[in-house]
Amino acid sequence: MFYYLLILDWLEKHLLQCPTKALLNIDCPGCGIQRSFLLLVKGNIVESILMYPALIPILFLLIYTILHLRYKFEKGARNIKIFHIVTASIIVCFYIYKIVNHKLIA
Repeated sequence: MFYYLLILDWLEKHLLQCPTKALLNIDCPGCGIQRSFLLLVKGNIVESILMYPALIPILFLLIYTILHLRYKFEKGARNIKIFHIVTASIIVCFYIYKIVNHKLIA
């Protein structure tokens, strides 16, 4: 348990900086995914979803794709395409929400 906390602490201190945010001082569509992942790992599911709603679908898509590559699901390729569309839609909708509510500029 102690190593788990040390790893989380190290990750929090070494988050990658978004180039778009550094250069233009505005969020990109992916801003917040690292912090959201850390919240999810810590067990703060609601806060994680509020920070970046597409994280859980992205993780689901990643896991499903890996399983499909291993077990060759009958309709796996079609399902992956659908999951991509849903995930991309969530990302775009959340980005539009941030623009409309003036939460884009940090």
